[in-house]
Order: sequence, then C-alpha cells, then structure tokens
Amino acid sequence: MALKDRQRFFLSAFFFLSGVCFSSWASRIPTIKTNFGYNDAELGTLLLTMPVFSLISLPFSGLLVSRFDSRVPVLFGFILLAISMALIGYAPTTLALVGAVGLFSFSLRIINIAMNTQAVTLQRQFVRMINGSFHGLWSTGGIVGVIFSTFLIRLDIPMTLHLLMVAVFTLITTLVCYGFLLRGDRAPSGNKLVLHKPDPYIVYLGLLVFLAAICEGGMIDWNGLYFRDVVGERVFTIGYLAFMILMATSRFVSDRIIDRIGMQGMFMLSAFLVVTGVGIAIGFPYFWPGMIGFSMVGFGTASIFPMTFLLAGNSKKYSTGVAISIVATYSIVGMFIGPPLIGYLSEAFGLRMAFITFAFTGLMFIPISQLFFRHQRSVSE
Repeated sequence: MALKDRQRFFLSAFFFLSGVCFSSWASRIPTIKTNFGYNDAELGTLLLTMPVFSLISLPFSGLLVSRFDSRVPVLFGFILLAISMALIGYAPTTLALVGAVGLFSFSLRIINIAMNTQAVTLQRQFVRMINGSFHGLWSTGGIVGVIFSTFLIRLDIPMTLHLLMVAVFTLITTLVCYGFLLRGDRAPSGNKLVLHKPDPYIVYLGLLVFLAAICEGGMIDWNGLYFRDVVGERVFTIGYLAFMILMATSRFVSDRIIDRIGMQGMFMLSAFLVVTGVGIAIGFPYFWPGMIGFSMVGFGTASIFPMTFLLAGNSKKYSTGVAISIVATYSIVGMFIGPPLIGYLSEAFGLRMAFITFAFTGLMFIPISQLFFRHQRSVSE
C-alpha cells in the first residue's frame, strides 16, 4: 500500500471514531433529559455548553495546528474526548454534567480542526476527490454509534456503562492509529490571524457553515426528541439513525456528484433537499413521512461542511489550518444558536413548529453560495 493510501486509511479511522463518539453522546440526550428532569428550555440551556466551550477551544486549536504537525492535536484531542465521555456518564449533578459536556466539546473542536487540516492536505496528493469520503466515514461512525446505542437502550443498559465502553474503545483506537497519520504538514506561513478588514472569501464560507451548523446541530440534538414527543416513537433513536444514514450516503457520493454538477450546483441541490425534507416531516408528523423527511435533510446538509472546508483550504491569505479554524468559528456560532434556539422555540410554540427554523437555514444556502462563487470569479479574473 502506498504511503498516501496508508495515511488516508488511518485518518479515515479517526473520522469514523469521532462520529462514533459524537452520536453516542447525542443518542443519550433524551436519557440525560429524563435523568435530570429538564424541560425543553433547560435542556436547551445545557446544550449551550457545547458551543461556549468550542469557542474557548479555538485559540488552543489554532495554536496547536500552527506550531505542530496536525497529528499532535489529533492525539491530544482524542485522549481528552475519551475522558470527557466517561465523565458525562457518571456526572451526579448539573454542574458536573456541564463540566463534562464542556470538556467533550472542547476536545471535539480541537479534533475537528486537526483532522480536517490533515484531510485537506492529503487531498492535494490525489487527483480525484476524496475529501467527502472522510466526512462520510464520520457519518458512518455516527450510524454505528447510534445503532450500538439503540441496542443498549433496548437492553436497558445504563448510560454510565455505555459511555465508559465508548471511552475505552476511543483510547485504544487512538493509541493504535496515531503513529500512521500524515507528518510534516505544518504550514511555514499564513499562521497568524489578521484582524483588519474581513476576507470576503472566508466570510461567505463561514456563513454557509453557520447555516449548516444550525441545521445539522439542531437536527442531531432534537431529532430523537421529535420522534419521541411528536411522532410518538418509543425507540426514539430511529429518526436520528435515518438522518445519519443519509448523511453518510451523501458524503460518500458527494465527490462524484460534485464532479458532475460542480460545487455551485451541489449547494443548490442541498438547499432543495433540506427545505423539502423539513416540509414533509413537519407537514405530516407520522413515522414514515418523518423518516423520509429527515433522511432528505440529512442528505442535503451532509455535503456543506466538506465543501466549505475544502474551499477554505484554498485560501490565498491563510494556511490550511488557520483558514479551517476561522471558518469553524462560524460553525460554532451556529451550534451556539441552533440547538438552544430550538429549545426555546419549542417551549413557546411546540417542537413541530420550531423545526421550521431548519427549512429557513436550508433555503439560505442558495443566496450565500451564489455570493461566494461570484466573489471567487471576480478575484480570479
């Protein structure tokens, strides 16, 4: 196996592992709500912990990817992630839970920036598109995580044991795979953030991931509750499973679709699928319409992050790691706003009406992406 193929394989393992960890946490959100007796607004407030600590982690992640090869923060981040998952399961009080969820979010943001820096750098060694497949494996890990979670929920396995098992698996996998990651990818220049006039190239990409983060983050956090409280499905993880399956499918095929219709066309297709899917799910709040609708939303949302991170890596102003870090800041703000906003809107108008927010964010992919490509063409001319 060629060196670049071996590096791709082991980097894929880390994307997969990150998906397993995130979906294991997300699938247990309804359990946490029940165990602590939170209402929707209180749960929304708890979920604010994640974007707050993601923002706190950004200076650290930027420092790590600018001073070291990106594999170093990958190792550091996954060790912290494993510790935080175990702590979430055993948190006895709300304060302890906030601390554990905060550490989980802190480490996940470092991992996200470091892994995507590796992915964009590795993409340059390949003629064909491969970046979407990494994000597809993240979603595949999410599917495996939610299937495993569903199995344990059916067996009434406590959340403490569930998350501890995932934490141990994370540590073992990290230590085995770390040594095979891409080396020597620290950029010699473009590692400093310039705070004067914002770069439109980065701003437009940031707005796209901001919208995608509201949709994707909100769907992940509230999907299970929608199926439990609105649809009335006892095994509440099944809607989340459908969402993750179509996200994974989209990311694996997105490279080929982009080769055919281009990134500009892909943003348009994503908008159509998200708006239509949300309309079906909230217009017909039953099992199969919900499954079909959320599957369409998953398919439509999935390609936004891989496309924007890849485009950010082509920035003329910043290094790959710094550009991705800046764009990721916008996604954190989206995560900051999205899940809590759904909680507050749900408390005021009901969860079904709150989901209209996702249709609006999907619709906005069209004008923002058009502005970005128009700017890109004007700069190239």
